[in-house]
Amino acid sequence: MDQSKIGAFLKELRKEKGITQEQMADKLGVSGRTISRWETGSNMPDISLLVEISEFFDVSIPEIIRGERKSEDMKEEAKEVAETMSDYAKAEKEQLVKSIRNLSIMGLIAFIVYMVLGKTGVYDSNNMARYFYKLSEVLIYVTVVMFPLYTTGLLSRLRLKNTYLQFSNIPRPVLKVLLFIVAFAAAALIRFLVSSLA
Repeated sequence: MDQSKIGAFLKELRKEKGITQEQMADKLGVSGRTISRWETGSNMPDISLLVEISEFFDVSIPEIIRGERKSEDMKEEAKEVAETMSDYAKAEKEQLVKSIRNLSIMGLIAFIVYMVLGKTGVYDSNNMARYFYKLSEVLIYVTVVMFPLYTTGLLSRLRLKNTYLQFSNIPRPVLKVLLFIVAFAAAALIRFLVSSLA
């Protein structure tokens, strides 16, 4: 899959339609910066947007993935497109698995710290240990709150589809930090509710 070729094709399609990057961004519910990244080949549209892009420019998804209009040798092209789509989906899946793995490691470390400090009782006599005990407890809740954001695809949907709040303008690392903070607050609220019910 040639990202720069796909980007150049998207740019060509946009110019044929006579619209700016911002106009295209508004139509697709992403930021102008996102369109710019696609056109330079530094980033690719999420697979969930390919249908919208295809309909908007009146081209097929295989043409987008190939980065060029149909040629005569359709059988070979169909095979190449199927392989490219498979690579595309695999790359998205790998990214999701990586995020979930990192989240799992963070949750596991927090759980181990929480259990060790809790079982030994060290946190009762040491302020630093008490801090880590409380922090690890909240991180366990954060992990529980963050899992659905990743596994349901809510994180991607917030970034791509919500034009009202313009989450698409927020770079992915910053969005992850913001969602971590929201999850931290939600986890603290859950912890408070659980402790008040007990």
